[in-house]
Amino acid sequence: QTLINDLDKSTGRYRDEVSLKTAIMSFINAVLSQGAGVESLDFRLHLRYEFLMLGIQPVIDKLRQHENSTLDRHLDFFEMLRNEDELEFAKRFELVHIDTKSATQMFELTRKRLTHSEAYPHFMSILHHCLQMPYKRSGNTVQYWLLLDRIVQQIVIQSDKGQDPDATPLENFNIKNVVRMLVNENEVKQWKEQAEKMRKEHTELQQKLEKKERECDAKAQEKEEMMQTLNKMKEKLEKESSEHKQVKQQVADLTAQLHEMSRRAICAASPGGPPMPPGAPGGPSPAPTPGSLLPPPPPPPLPGKKSIPQPTNALKSFNWSKLPENKLAGTVWTNIDDTKVFKILDLEDLERTFSAYQRQQKEDAIDDTLSSRHKVKELSVIDGRRAQNCNILLSRLKLSNEEIKRAILTMDEQEDLPKDMLEQLLKFVPEKGDIDLLEEHKHELDRMAKADRFLFEMSRINHYQQRLQSLYFKKKFAERVAEVKPKGVMSHPSLLSAIRAGSKAVLQSSSLQQLLEVVLAFGNYMNKGQRGNAFGFKISSLNKIADTKSSIDKNITLLHYLITVVEKKYPKVLRLHEELRDIPQAAKVNMTELEKEINTLRSGLRAVETELDFQKSQVQQAGDKFVSVVSQFITLASFSFSDVEDLLMEAKELFSKAVKHFGEDTDKMQPDEFFGIFDQFLQAVTEAKQENENMRKRKEEEERRARMEAQLKEQRERERKARKAKESGEESGEFDDLVSALRSGEVFD
Repeated sequence: QTLINDLDKSTGRYRDEVSLKTAIMSFINAVLSQGAGVESLDFRLHLRYEFLMLGIQPVIDKLRQHENSTLDRHLDFFEMLRNEDELEFAKRFELVHIDTKSATQMFELTRKRLTHSEAYPHFMSILHHCLQMPYKRSGNTVQYWLLLDRIVQQIVIQSDKGQDPDATPLENFNIKNVVRMLVNENEVKQWKEQAEKMRKEHTELQQKLEKKERECDAKAQEKEEMMQTLNKMKEKLEKESSEHKQVKQQVADLTAQLHEMSRRAICAASPGGPPMPPGAPGGPSPAPTPGSLLPPPPPPPLPGKKSIPQPTNALKSFNWSKLPENKLAGTVWTNIDDTKVFKILDLEDLERTFSAYQRQQKEDAIDDTLSSRHKVKELSVIDGRRAQNCNILLSRLKLSNEEIKRAILTMDEQEDLPKDMLEQLLKFVPEKGDIDLLEEHKHELDRMAKADRFLFEMSRINHYQQRLQSLYFKKKFAERVAEVKPKGVMSHPSLLSAIRAGSKAVLQSSSLQQLLEVVLAFGNYMNKGQRGNAFGFKISSLNKIADTKSSIDKNITLLHYLITVVEKKYPKVLRLHEELRDIPQAAKVNMTELEKEINTLRSGLRAVETELDFQKSQVQQAGDKFVSVVSQFITLASFSFSDVEDLLMEAKELFSKAVKHFGEDTDKMQPDEFFGIFDQFLQAVTEAKQENENMRKRKEEEERRARMEAQLKEQRERERKARKAKESGEESGEFDDLVSALRSGEVFD
């Protein structure tokens, strides 16, 4: 509390005591991050929670007003560690953040964690007895809650040796001894070890099972695709054999006819004829005259080898682009002599600062100074950011360099390399500069950093990049082909099947034809002069129907009216959406992108074939299955790709037929534009139908209200007449009574 108070003081001599407040924050950060806080997240959370309960957060916000960089750095360090610890703590509950100010959230998390566990009854017992604990605003009952708080704190943060990192523990309270009183520790330990062993075995078996399942799925898919390809190859071969026989017969017939015509021509020709004129003799070509140009000047002498001091240890590389020596003449570099600089530089300091041997230093977050103690001496010569990203990839891959190498050589027969990991590996192919640097230090292989060693060992694989690209292409080929090639009736629609289905839909739809007929009649009736008397119209005109407004009601368009007429006169046209259900998918196809994707597949297949030819010419090392696996893949993939090309040609022909069917220009109209017109029109029809329904309901409601108002008016009129008649009847009765009383003399009594 004293520390917080001193931090919060802002009057008198404490107003500008930034150095004192910096020292206090430095001390708080040290207490949190050093000692027991280095290893124990629970202790850091416990201690930081006490500071927060004492009100350090608003004090930190106030300290920001000093705008002191050193103080801000310590404040930032406090906030950073807090965020990291809270995030790590939240991960225990598979959350991103836990609101420790919310009693409801903390209770729910605890309840969910303990539900269906042996600890849940004890948790309920604790809650039950907490309800029974005495509490009075005056008195010492708050100490009961303090005692409970201290006990729970020590359960969380007390070490196995009974040591309490907190400054105010409960004396003579050893959690381990208490637990030993409750259970037999040896028995629990044995069961725990056995459970851990079984858990590890279960995890390993589950991983092996998942790996085998992936292998089986890949093999089954490969077998299925192979059988489909073989069946198609068989059908295509039979068809081509039949066509070959027909062509062969036609050639034989034509040859016989040719021989017969030649024989008749020879018989009909005269026996002699004028000799053919001899060709003009050609003289020898004149010898070329020697040129009068002077011989080229000799190249400038190459600069000699420089006398450059050599460092005692390997240094970090400076990735510059070296200027070729034959381009130095006439440049500024001819007047530069860097050997003079070596005499001025502190080469020892340069070597110490940029040594390739990385010391894994621990940053002192309090003083911002580097610790002189280092753990491991590593050699790293590649770019730091590239090495860091490579390390992240390797940690995600969870394979050793030897396992990665085996997977690449065997074309990943065990399915160790997922497609996304292969895509990432392609970003870390050893470049020539990396290989040259690593080759210089190959004698220090054991000292190389993880990323450096990975790149070095991968660079030893013959044509590593080409192998990796071939493997990635092989894994992605079936998926990419499936995107453009129809696979089955129930499968997700591919790009080619979408074009084919859309083209067939607009060609075969009787509802669409009938609708166009009605629209043509509307147009010819409404348009006069040159715009009328039409025999057809551009399909884009369909989306202009809604632009014509009614002169009676501006909310009604020609499209609303058209739908009303169709519903009454041509009810079969209402099947339009069902007949054109394939149009929305077809409208998403971009033919340019589709052909680009197919060309990419073609070039990728050629690249794999080129690499296969190269590998066939090399001596295969043990375990290298590239030639056998890729040869089989190329056979199947080539036929599958030729099938894609045939389907593309068929889809383009069908689409061209559909475009011509509506009188459009096949050279200018693309599938996304053509089918997009129909898709937009179908959406407009749906909206207009709904608007018609809404207007019909509104009209019915207005008519119903009008009828009700008329009925109410009629009823009120009847009631008024009845009331008036009743009033007239009462006045007449009173007059008769008065006359009768006068006659009888009762009025004078």
